[in-house]
Amino acid sequence: QVQLVESGGGLVQAGGSLRLSCAASGRTFNRYAMGWFRQAPGKEREFVAVISRSGDSAYTGSVMGRFTISRDNAKNTVYLQMNSLKPEDTAVYYCAADERATTNSNFYTYWGQGTQVTVSS
Repeated sequence: QVQLVESGGGLVQAGGSLRLSCAASGRTFNRYAMGWFRQAPGKEREFVAVISRSGDSAYTGSVMGRFTISRDNAKNTVYLQMNSLKPEDTAVYYCAADERATTNSNFYTYWGQGTQVTVSS
């Protein structure tokens, strides 16, 4: 069982930055790929970024070059550095864990509660 707790969300102006953190419980964090997803009001949850157990990463096109996913296995934490934020990045951001690194949210076993990111224009 893995418990995930996100933090770092908030209100920021367009062009600003935020760093989200997702802390995982347990001693098996390095066995899991970690993903970030987001859900805006009235929209479906969408893939943002994923990092594999070995550190390989992938991003959705709309955030490529602006967001960076990283992990610190010693701290059982995955991060999402978000730069050059846009109003369309406004959403609840969720981290998720699974043994497979995938962009498909249906395959993730464990989910955090989410953290709100609001970007004002």
